[in-house]
Amino acid sequence: MSRVLLTAFEPYDEWSANASWLAVQHLTRDLPTSPQVTTRLYPVDFSLLRERLVGDLRENFDVALMLGQAPGATAIAFESIGVNAAVARGSLAEDAAPLAADCPTAYRSDLPLGDWSRRLREAGIPAQVSHHAGTFLCNAAMYLAHYFIERMSLPTRATFIHVPLDVSQAVDVASPPAAMPVEITAESLRLVLSWLKAPVS
Repeated sequence: MSRVLLTAFEPYDEWSANASWLAVQHLTRDLPTSPQVTTRLYPVDFSLLRERLVGDLRENFDVALMLGQAPGATAIAFESIGVNAAVARGSLAEDAAPLAADCPTAYRSDLPLGDWSRRLREAGIPAQVSHHAGTFLCNAAMYLAHYFIERMSLPTRATFIHVPLDVSQAVDVASPPAAMPVEITAESLRLVLSWLKAPVS
């Protein structure tokens, strides 16, 4: 049976909830028995993310699916590339610092993201493959996961998944952003997990 690490982020800035964790919570109310899933909630902090992620990856999972919310997004987005750059919120692009010194500029996920995206759309759920996860914590999770996997010679395959805001997060906003019911986001995760019951090809 495949073992899956499923992570999400805590709330940050003006958001009192994070759609990624809302989706994980909803999913775990009726979690499939296969594959075996371990969930983690990560703080919105570069140093703590690094510490928690490397510790979790040492548990030798088959797949790591890391989630984060993307305000304004209208679809589930499978991130294909993590870049070796970190920009603190409110900083300029020229202030970017490397996530890891003397390491590759980028890592690419080798999970079947295009297939997952197509299959979700066939199931009636908006989905797409995105080129990279930005330069904040979502990208850091994507890049560092691959960096640690490579450094520790782990069998784990990883990607980052951006999810739209939940409808509940848009209710009290003056100009409501795009949102997707958490039930649909959780169903997209349930489908991806069902495709991981057997070892990933």
